[in-house]
Amino acid sequence: MYAGMDTLMKELGLAIGAYSALFWRMAAGVFITSSLYLPQRNEWPTRSVFKLHAARSLVVAVMGVAFFWGITQLPLAEAVALSFVAPLIALGLAAFFLREPVGLRVVAGSVLGLLGVAVILSGRLGEGVQEQAWWGAGAILGSAVLYAINLVMARYQAQLAKPLEIAAFQNAFVLAFLSLGAPFFVTLPEGVGQWSAIVAAAGFAVVSLLLTSWAYARAEAQVLLPMEYTIFIWAAMAGWLFFDETLTVTTLAGTVLIVSGCLIAALHGNPLLPEGEASI
Repeated sequence: MYAGMDTLMKELGLAIGAYSALFWRMAAGVFITSSLYLPQRNEWPTRSVFKLHAARSLVVAVMGVAFFWGITQLPLAEAVALSFVAPLIALGLAAFFLREPVGLRVVAGSVLGLLGVAVILSGRLGEGVQEQAWWGAGAILGSAVLYAINLVMARYQAQLAKPLEIAAFQNAFVLAFLSLGAPFFVTLPEGVGQWSAIVAAAGFAVVSLLLTSWAYARAEAQVLLPMEYTIFIWAAMAGWLFFDETLTVTTLAGTVLIVSGCLIAALHGNPLLPEGEASI
């Protein structure tokens, strides 16, 4: 589901721009999540929880624009591979802000992850690619930092709100933040095809969020984390089928290093993702 959303968002980003694609996808997401949430709502969240929804949504808004612009500049598999460093960054942030212990496994995993990023970027250097691709890689890595901050914030949020409430308010707040730049950056989609892709991307996002929330409510994150890395397989296939992208040896090698680093770090028993985690 996540890979399907990324594929549609890359197609839309190339056609109407990443900002417009995310704006319209969030608008469709507001309609879907509010339709599910409002009939079940018993009471509005407290003021503190309301502020938390808004704060995390601001991070998600910037993160989303950076990521979806980045995937328009890079092969889909390569962009997804670079984003895999987010759990390692989240562990470091959790240690700093939440005073959680950092063991040797986390340090070793982080080193492997950084080596993986270096290997992937070395492939870019060896190909002599355009400057725009480097900006794309920077946007993906920047979005990974924001995604890590998002994960740390979610550790609190998941204790205070249910997944459907998180999804509904996140979609609404992200749309509100993106609306500030709408007069300058948003363009109207053209034709039934683009509107259909927007609705489909929003549907993929909501379903993947609910499935992920359901799974993390029933198993530890360190057990489920390896499953999330299967997105690389689907991203590589989608890039090849829809965008004529090839999977390079350096991208594959770097991905192995990054994923290995995350798995080694996860062995120390600190959950990387909270119950009810919400996605972009």
